[in-house]
Amino acid sequence: MGVSARLARLYGALATLPFRARRSQIAPPARVSHGQWIGYLSQAFNKPGLNILEIGARNVTGINLRGHFSEAQYTGFDFYAGENVDVVGDIHRLSTYFAPDQRFDLIFCSAVFEHLHMPWVAAVEIQKMLKLGGHVFVETHFSFSSHERPWHFFQFSEMGLRALFNEALGFDLVDAGMSNPIAGFFGPEAEPYLRHQPVTELYCHSEILVRKSREVTGFDWSKVALDDVVGGTRYPPPR
Repeated sequence: MGVSARLARLYGALATLPFRARRSQIAPPARVSHGQWIGYLSQAFNKPGLNILEIGARNVTGINLRGHFSEAQYTGFDFYAGENVDVVGDIHRLSTYFAPDQRFDLIFCSAVFEHLHMPWVAAVEIQKMLKLGGHVFVETHFSFSSHERPWHFFQFSEMGLRALFNEALGFDLVDAGMSNPIAGFFGPEAEPYLRHQPVTELYCHSEILVRKSREVTGFDWSKVALDDVVGGTRYPPPR
């Protein structure tokens, strides 16, 4: 680690002092937090006879996950061709790139959903390509720097991911949460009343693991019941 990086870390440690007395209100997932999910998915699904699909598989950060699924049948899918990509296409039309009877035991992606212009469409397409009893894992961002612009469309909480992969679409929740708390401040260019104020409850990563428990055809977002999306929760009532 260089001198500038060490100084930045030291500054960050000092800047987080106002946050030390606070406990994060949202826990990370028990099994698929940011530091655990690769090992967990590999252990659970790297088995002969299982079909694995990674969305956003192209190696752009130096990480190639194909080797973690060497015993299974692994397929890499991405918007662009490149290292680790077997199928090039748009996730919003995922089911059109495979044979009608092709299905997967696990479909997973990391750092993808924030770049999807219609993630609700992508969720339905993923559901179509999943075997009954198969699993979906998604990791994305709740709080993070704007990146890959202009295609940085959304940020998600774990509840936002659950709203996409919901009961009406045939998914049972296995694990979800948010990882890697961030200590933030409003910058000098913010409105005067906000400048330099601390911002709490920021988390870099949000994760969800769901299981497809039933087949759903002809899914229509406009006909989904509220409780099938929000899990019986409600917006906090007025005090």
